[in-house]
Parts: sequence; C-alpha cells; structure tokens
Amino acid sequence: MKAVIMAGGKGTRLQPFTASFPKPLMPLGDMPVLELLLHQLRRAGVDEVYLAVNHLHHLIRAFCGDGSRFGLTINYSLEDSPLGTAGPLGGLLDKVGENFIVTNGDLLTTFDIAKLIATHSERGSDATICVYEREVKIDFGLIQVGPDMSLTGYLEKPMNKHLVSMGLYVLRRDAIAPHVQPGVHLDMPDLLMKLLNSGNKVHCHQQPESFWLDIGRPEDYATAQKMFEESRELFLPS
Repeated sequence: MKAVIMAGGKGTRLQPFTASFPKPLMPLGDMPVLELLLHQLRRAGVDEVYLAVNHLHHLIRAFCGDGSRFGLTINYSLEDSPLGTAGPLGGLLDKVGENFIVTNGDLLTTFDIAKLIATHSERGSDATICVYEREVKIDFGLIQVGPDMSLTGYLEKPMNKHLVSMGLYVLRRDAIAPHVQPGVHLDMPDLLMKLLNSGNKVHCHQQPESFWLDIGRPEDYATAQKMFEESRELFLPS
C-alpha cells in the first residue's frame, strides 16, 4: 500500500510559528507530527510514501530523507505553485497503485488505519472519507423567528454535533483519474463531489473509539502537545 501525504501548506492559522517552520514538522514533545504519521502508516502496512511539498520543502526533505530510518521509501513531489488538497494527485496517478491513502501532513489521530484500508476494500468503495464527530457550541442565545419577525423559539447557547472530515482518505486510482490533471489546482471536497456526481461509491468511515484533533490553531496545538506527552502509547502502541 502506498500513501500520499499533503505537506505543502503554509499553516497560516499557526503563524508566526509556521513562518519559518513547516506545519508537518511542528513538534509534539520530541517528535514532529509528520514523524508520528509516518510511523502510523508503516504500522498499517504502508511501504512507500509520496510527500507533496511546497512551503519550506527543503526542511521536510532534510528531516525525512529517503525514509529508510522509518522503514519506508519516501519520494517527493514538489509543487511549483499551490495545487490544493487534491491537485498534487494529478501527477502521481501512475505511481500510487490501484488503491492508496491520502492524508494531511499534520494529522493527529489514534485512528486504526489498517482497519480503514480493510473497510474500503470490503465495501468496494471508490473513495472512503474518515470522519469524526465534533460538538459545535454557539456562545449566544439563538433566536428563531417567523416571517413577520415574531419569536418562534429561543435556544440558549445550543450545542450541535456534526461529522467532520479528518483529512484522511482511501481512494481508487481509476475512479479519480478522470477528475485530476497534472499541475491543475483542485481541493479534496471538490474531487469528492465530482466522484459523487459521477455515480461513484463514496463512503464515510467512523471509528467512535478513536481520537482526532485539528492542530491548525495555537490552542489546539497546545492541547495536542499535552495529550501526546501524557498518552504517547495511544498514538504509538508498542
């Protein structure tokens, strides 16, 4: 199994940290988040990785090298300009195999990737999206009104639950081939909707027992550091 890691973003939400440091190399204790991800992919049976890089790519190359110290073969796909979260796939389709993993380079999760791969295969899916349930709280009283502005409801600081994309996918090469082109910008939500509108099998996969955190904001990054320090074995089981 091969994997494509999207590691070319500028991490603007984490500035000023990412002004001189690529977000995938942001440390969790003694280990960059990208290194953690590489170990998790190797554990799931991945043997070859393509890193789609752009911003400060020389630092990522210097750290990862050829991947041998992670038990992987690592290749690099350099974007001359930002291609979005799916655009780099256009130049890699002849290298990734029939089914392959796509993941963000800053993924922090305890998700069982091997189970994800098996589920994708069992379903015969063209695309599998990993999803996580998040609670979204509105910190205000939510007013509901009718057409004449008469009050119909009043919800005090409501809490809603939503399924969100984790930035981890399994894709079937032949299904996405008609929708991606080398050097053409494309984001993953657009690719997935193209697949859906073309009649392809697009499934979601949830593991309620797993943990996932978006480390794009400074406060979430601080939480991630604390969690990894206190529960390292959850992310890297022996």
